[in-house]
Amino acid sequence: MAIITKQKTADRPAPLSETSVLGWLQKNLFSSVFNTVLTLITIFIIYLTLSGVVVWGYLDATFVADKRRECYDNSLTGACWAGVIAWLDNIFYGRYPREEIWRIDFGGLLLVLWMLPLWLARVKGKILIGASVIIFYPFLAGYMFTGGDKGWFMQFMVAGAITAFIINMTNMLVGLLKNTSLDVFLMQLFGQADAGDKTQRNILLAMVAALFVVVFLWQASWNVTEVVWTKWGGLFLTLVISGIGIASSLPLGIFLALGRRSKLPVVRVLSTGFIEVFRSVPLITVLFMATTMFPLFMPEGFVLNKLVQVIIAVILFNACYMAEIVRAGLQAIPKGQFEGAHTIGLGYWGTMGLIIMPQALKHMIPNIVGNIIGLLKDTTLVSIIGLFDILGMLRSISKDVPWVGLHKEPLIFGAVLFFIICFSMSKYSRHLEVKLSAGDKH
Repeated sequence: MAIITKQKTADRPAPLSETSVLGWLQKNLFSSVFNTVLTLITIFIIYLTLSGVVVWGYLDATFVADKRRECYDNSLTGACWAGVIAWLDNIFYGRYPREEIWRIDFGGLLLVLWMLPLWLARVKGKILIGASVIIFYPFLAGYMFTGGDKGWFMQFMVAGAITAFIINMTNMLVGLLKNTSLDVFLMQLFGQADAGDKTQRNILLAMVAALFVVVFLWQASWNVTEVVWTKWGGLFLTLVISGIGIASSLPLGIFLALGRRSKLPVVRVLSTGFIEVFRSVPLITVLFMATTMFPLFMPEGFVLNKLVQVIIAVILFNACYMAEIVRAGLQAIPKGQFEGAHTIGLGYWGTMGLIIMPQALKHMIPNIVGNIIGLLKDTTLVSIIGLFDILGMLRSISKDVPWVGLHKEPLIFGAVLFFIICFSMSKYSRHLEVKLSAGDKH
């Protein structure tokens, strides 16, 4: 025991002492006269920059005012954050009715709760949880945000989403309390743990069907006030477009990548042509084409609103870039992995789904997250075609009568907000790399 304790103690990194810190500074910053001068000049430039930002953005800034003139009366050289504060609701929610904002907040909370089990080690069935989020959540959230009358299809999908959410939450509780999956727990609870796989599957399907029927009958009379899509805007609209784009473009990109590598000439040519066409034009061109050309290909009387057209365009555009990322990951997998999968009797889809694709996606995490971050930032282009996303709302502040001419503060606030979101995604990407041993842990 003493040997083990001593070994663990020796493996711990020694704390930095004052001597080691001074040595590091001398070695890296003050090792020569030139490095010393360069370090001092850099420190001086950083001081001037930070001091100017602090004075402008905080010490001389105005946080409470009813119009821009009052900011000038308080300080001619400081920032006028009062305009940004007055427009916070519009920046985050657009022109969504203020009495209905709870629907957006509840939808966000629902998504967090739905995805929470993915980060809990004791919860089982994470693949099904992720699939349920992608398949069902958009319909439930879409109806919550839009409201109005539900058709039969929407009623079916909303009921399916609520059913999936209830099963997901129950599975999470069972995993945390019993450290097992929901299906195993239910079979043990009803004394069917030793039954055959087919019997257990039929029992579980019957339970799910019964729950679905109860939920369907309950939500049939559930109705919320309709909010037209033209009132959507701000960060809410940006996250809706980018969120649906991210969730849909990755699976579509995987199929396009597999299609491009297919041995069937027709599938390979169609996939390659589709990818190259969308990758050869900028996103703004695709957005303009979507809003003008999509209606021409729709059946007569079938109308898509501009928001749906934009989302489809973003999905198709980003899926092509995602396909090339996935294809690069597939090419990095050694040929022996394919041969080993075939040796144990796996077919094409079994090989791809169980052996090849998990390895490829693991190695492509930095590229995938980089593409996702690019998609999030590219959604600001929708303001050019008349959608008031967060950039459109930030630019609208300067046109509001009390805050006419207020440009810098809203754009700086938007830049900081985007930095926080993108930096968080980048750090989580690094966490996944380390967790999945896809990168250097040191």
